Amino acid sequence: MTAILETDIPLEKMPLERYVPPAKPSLVGMSRTALAEALGAVGVAPGQQKMRVQQLWHWIYVRGAQDFDQMSSVSKDLRAVLDTHYTLARPEVVAEQISVDGTRKWLLRLPGEVAGERAHEVECVYIPESDRGTLCVSSQVGCTLNCSFCHTGTQRLVRNLTPEEIVGQVMVARDRLGDFIGMARAQGPGLPTEGERCVSNIVMMGMGEPLYNFEAVRDALGVVQDGDGLAISRRRITLSTSGVVPMIERAGAEIGVMLAISLHAVRNDLRDKLVPLNRKYPIEELLAACRNYPGLSNARRITFEYVMLKGVNDSLADAKALVRLLSGIPAKINLIPFNPWPGSQYECSDWEQIEKFSEIVFNAGYASPVRTPRGRDILAACGQLKSETEKLTARERMALRAMAMTD
Repeated sequence: MTAILETDIPLEKMPLERYVPPAKPSLVGMSRTALAEALGAVGVAPGQQKMRVQQLWHWIYVRGAQDFDQMSSVSKDLRAVLDTHYTLARPEVVAEQISVDGTRKWLLRLPGEVAGERAHEVECVYIPESDRGTLCVSSQVGCTLNCSFCHTGTQRLVRNLTPEEIVGQVMVARDRLGDFIGMARAQGPGLPTEGERCVSNIVMMGMGEPLYNFEAVRDALGVVQDGDGLAISRRRITLSTSGVVPMIERAGAEIGVMLAISLHAVRNDLRDKLVPLNRKYPIEELLAACRNYPGLSNARRITFEYVMLKGVNDSLADAKALVRLLSGIPAKINLIPFNPWPGSQYECSDWEQIEKFSEIVFNAGYASPVRTPRGRDILAACGQLKSETEKLTARERMALRAMAMTD
């Protein structure tokens, strides 16, 4: 049998399908401009479109309306016309899992290109913490890249998500958590009290590489940031990239959110293996793009994500090299204990080693706490998402649950 060399692994995958819009599109996720065009298409006069857009925007994003009949401030005639041509549909929730630590994972079903074939699935994750509620959002069905430590990277790239499907994940989370005005708050561990927002932060760290679906991610985050709707500020949104260098400056200029870099290694030879995209955009080019990120300052630092892999990248020499590498960049370092998944070739670093590594990073001024992995028992932790739900054995599920409870 011929051995598969690392250089044989493609840096990027091509999408297998394209998005085919439904006969009755959803208004959820449309920009204000697109919403005005949709109203114009059903006969709303140009002089009325701005007012009608504002009405719909309020009902969709402040009150979470899922039916046009709920829109009491909109005329019955217009509601009937809208119901004939459009919907307020979100992605279909196929399954919900709730971790022992309060983390929630939703498996969402999306239409495929070919009618009658198996629908596509993506996952998004809600992580409640004492000071925030973070929603981890996907940008692709599958992933363009082949990062060797990431469960999502082992699957094919089916297609990019649309802006509507990206915003739809936020809407699903707020629906399920009772996070809209007038809704009953969901019950469960870690959820905030009444009056506090459940989803306060967004991280584009789910399935997919956001910068390979740039326009859709940009447009979706524009809807999410709108102050009259979902109103999640750009300083509470983080976009994570594996290092698509040509798009980093554009992301800063056109989206303007916080940036996170999946670094994971301090040498090109090792990063080539962990993040094969590094062979196209090596560390030196990546860090140069980071230094030029628009708006970069001590108040808007870049987060460098570093997964801790036992015997691979966790030596104290690596820690010191990491500090030297980031010198001069306003940055935080997020050390991520590796989250296991079935078939992985890696192990998580020992906690004693993680603490020693963390101390070097902390003393250098890149303080960022090592967070206890969340949602491991439901495969919802960083690097564990996968679109097609994998049936684990009872033994695997018990082992993962035990790890989550003992961390």
